[in-house]
Amino acid sequence: MVKFLDFHKLDVVPKYEGEKFSDGKLNAVSDSIISEEALQININGSPFTVIMRTPADDVDLVRGLLYCEDIYTGEDQLEFKVVNTNSLNYITEVDVSIRDNFLGQGYLSSRSLLSVSSCGICGKRELGDLNVDGGKLPKYLFSRELILEMQNKMIEKQVFFKDCGGSHAAAAFDSQGNLILLKEDVGRHNAVDKVVGGILNQTLDSASFLLVSGRVSYEIVTKVFRAKIPVLIAVSAPSSLAIDYAKELGVGLYAYCRDGKSTRYA
Repeated sequence: MVKFLDFHKLDVVPKYEGEKFSDGKLNAVSDSIISEEALQININGSPFTVIMRTPADDVDLVRGLLYCEDIYTGEDQLEFKVVNTNSLNYITEVDVSIRDNFLGQGYLSSRSLLSVSSCGICGKRELGDLNVDGGKLPKYLFSRELILEMQNKMIEKQVFFKDCGGSHAAAAFDSQGNLILLKEDVGRHNAVDKVVGGILNQTLDSASFLLVSGRVSYEIVTKVFRAKIPVLIAVSAPSSLAIDYAKELGVGLYAYCRDGKSTRYA
């Protein structure tokens, strides 16, 4: 596998100059802004999708995306090849080699060539692609006090957010509320993919909770379902489709989880 550069060696939170209006005055400011850059993913030399992401943990992102989208769910290490980089040393194009007989159903109903960082459904070709296969997850019981404990741990580890305030985070926890892995990205879906990809061959089975820093769409619910993580916890609001899917798939969905409060929708 190609060793991709990690975010410690890249400037993924650059400074941008601006003017801040406050108390009737204009002041020059230099703000840290989270990077959003395009990454083209090829499969066996053919273009598959372009995602907008923060250029860090790209191997985990691609591996998690392929798993969550039912493109490749095997356990073998994949062969990654960096095709192009830009002047900032960001990887702009990568090729993944997967034997044709290992490609999943998701490859046949794959995303169109552009997938943005904020929207899941707009990357799908048609509504028929929303179908998700698999048995309903069993009900998972836990103490609600655990939610606040896990959120505090997640907030403490959000390096990008502390620097610029413009990133999303996803974090996997075990049944005792111990942090397994946290990832950040400009895109909510990308952060989830990075977590799943990062723990896929090691500790995915021990993940009982996935926490996300923003709102929840249907696609995040389906990613959690495919990873067989029973509980999804969000700081912000769920969409109606997210609730419908969570009920259908057996995912415990908790939203508006702030200051010790939470609302369970599924």
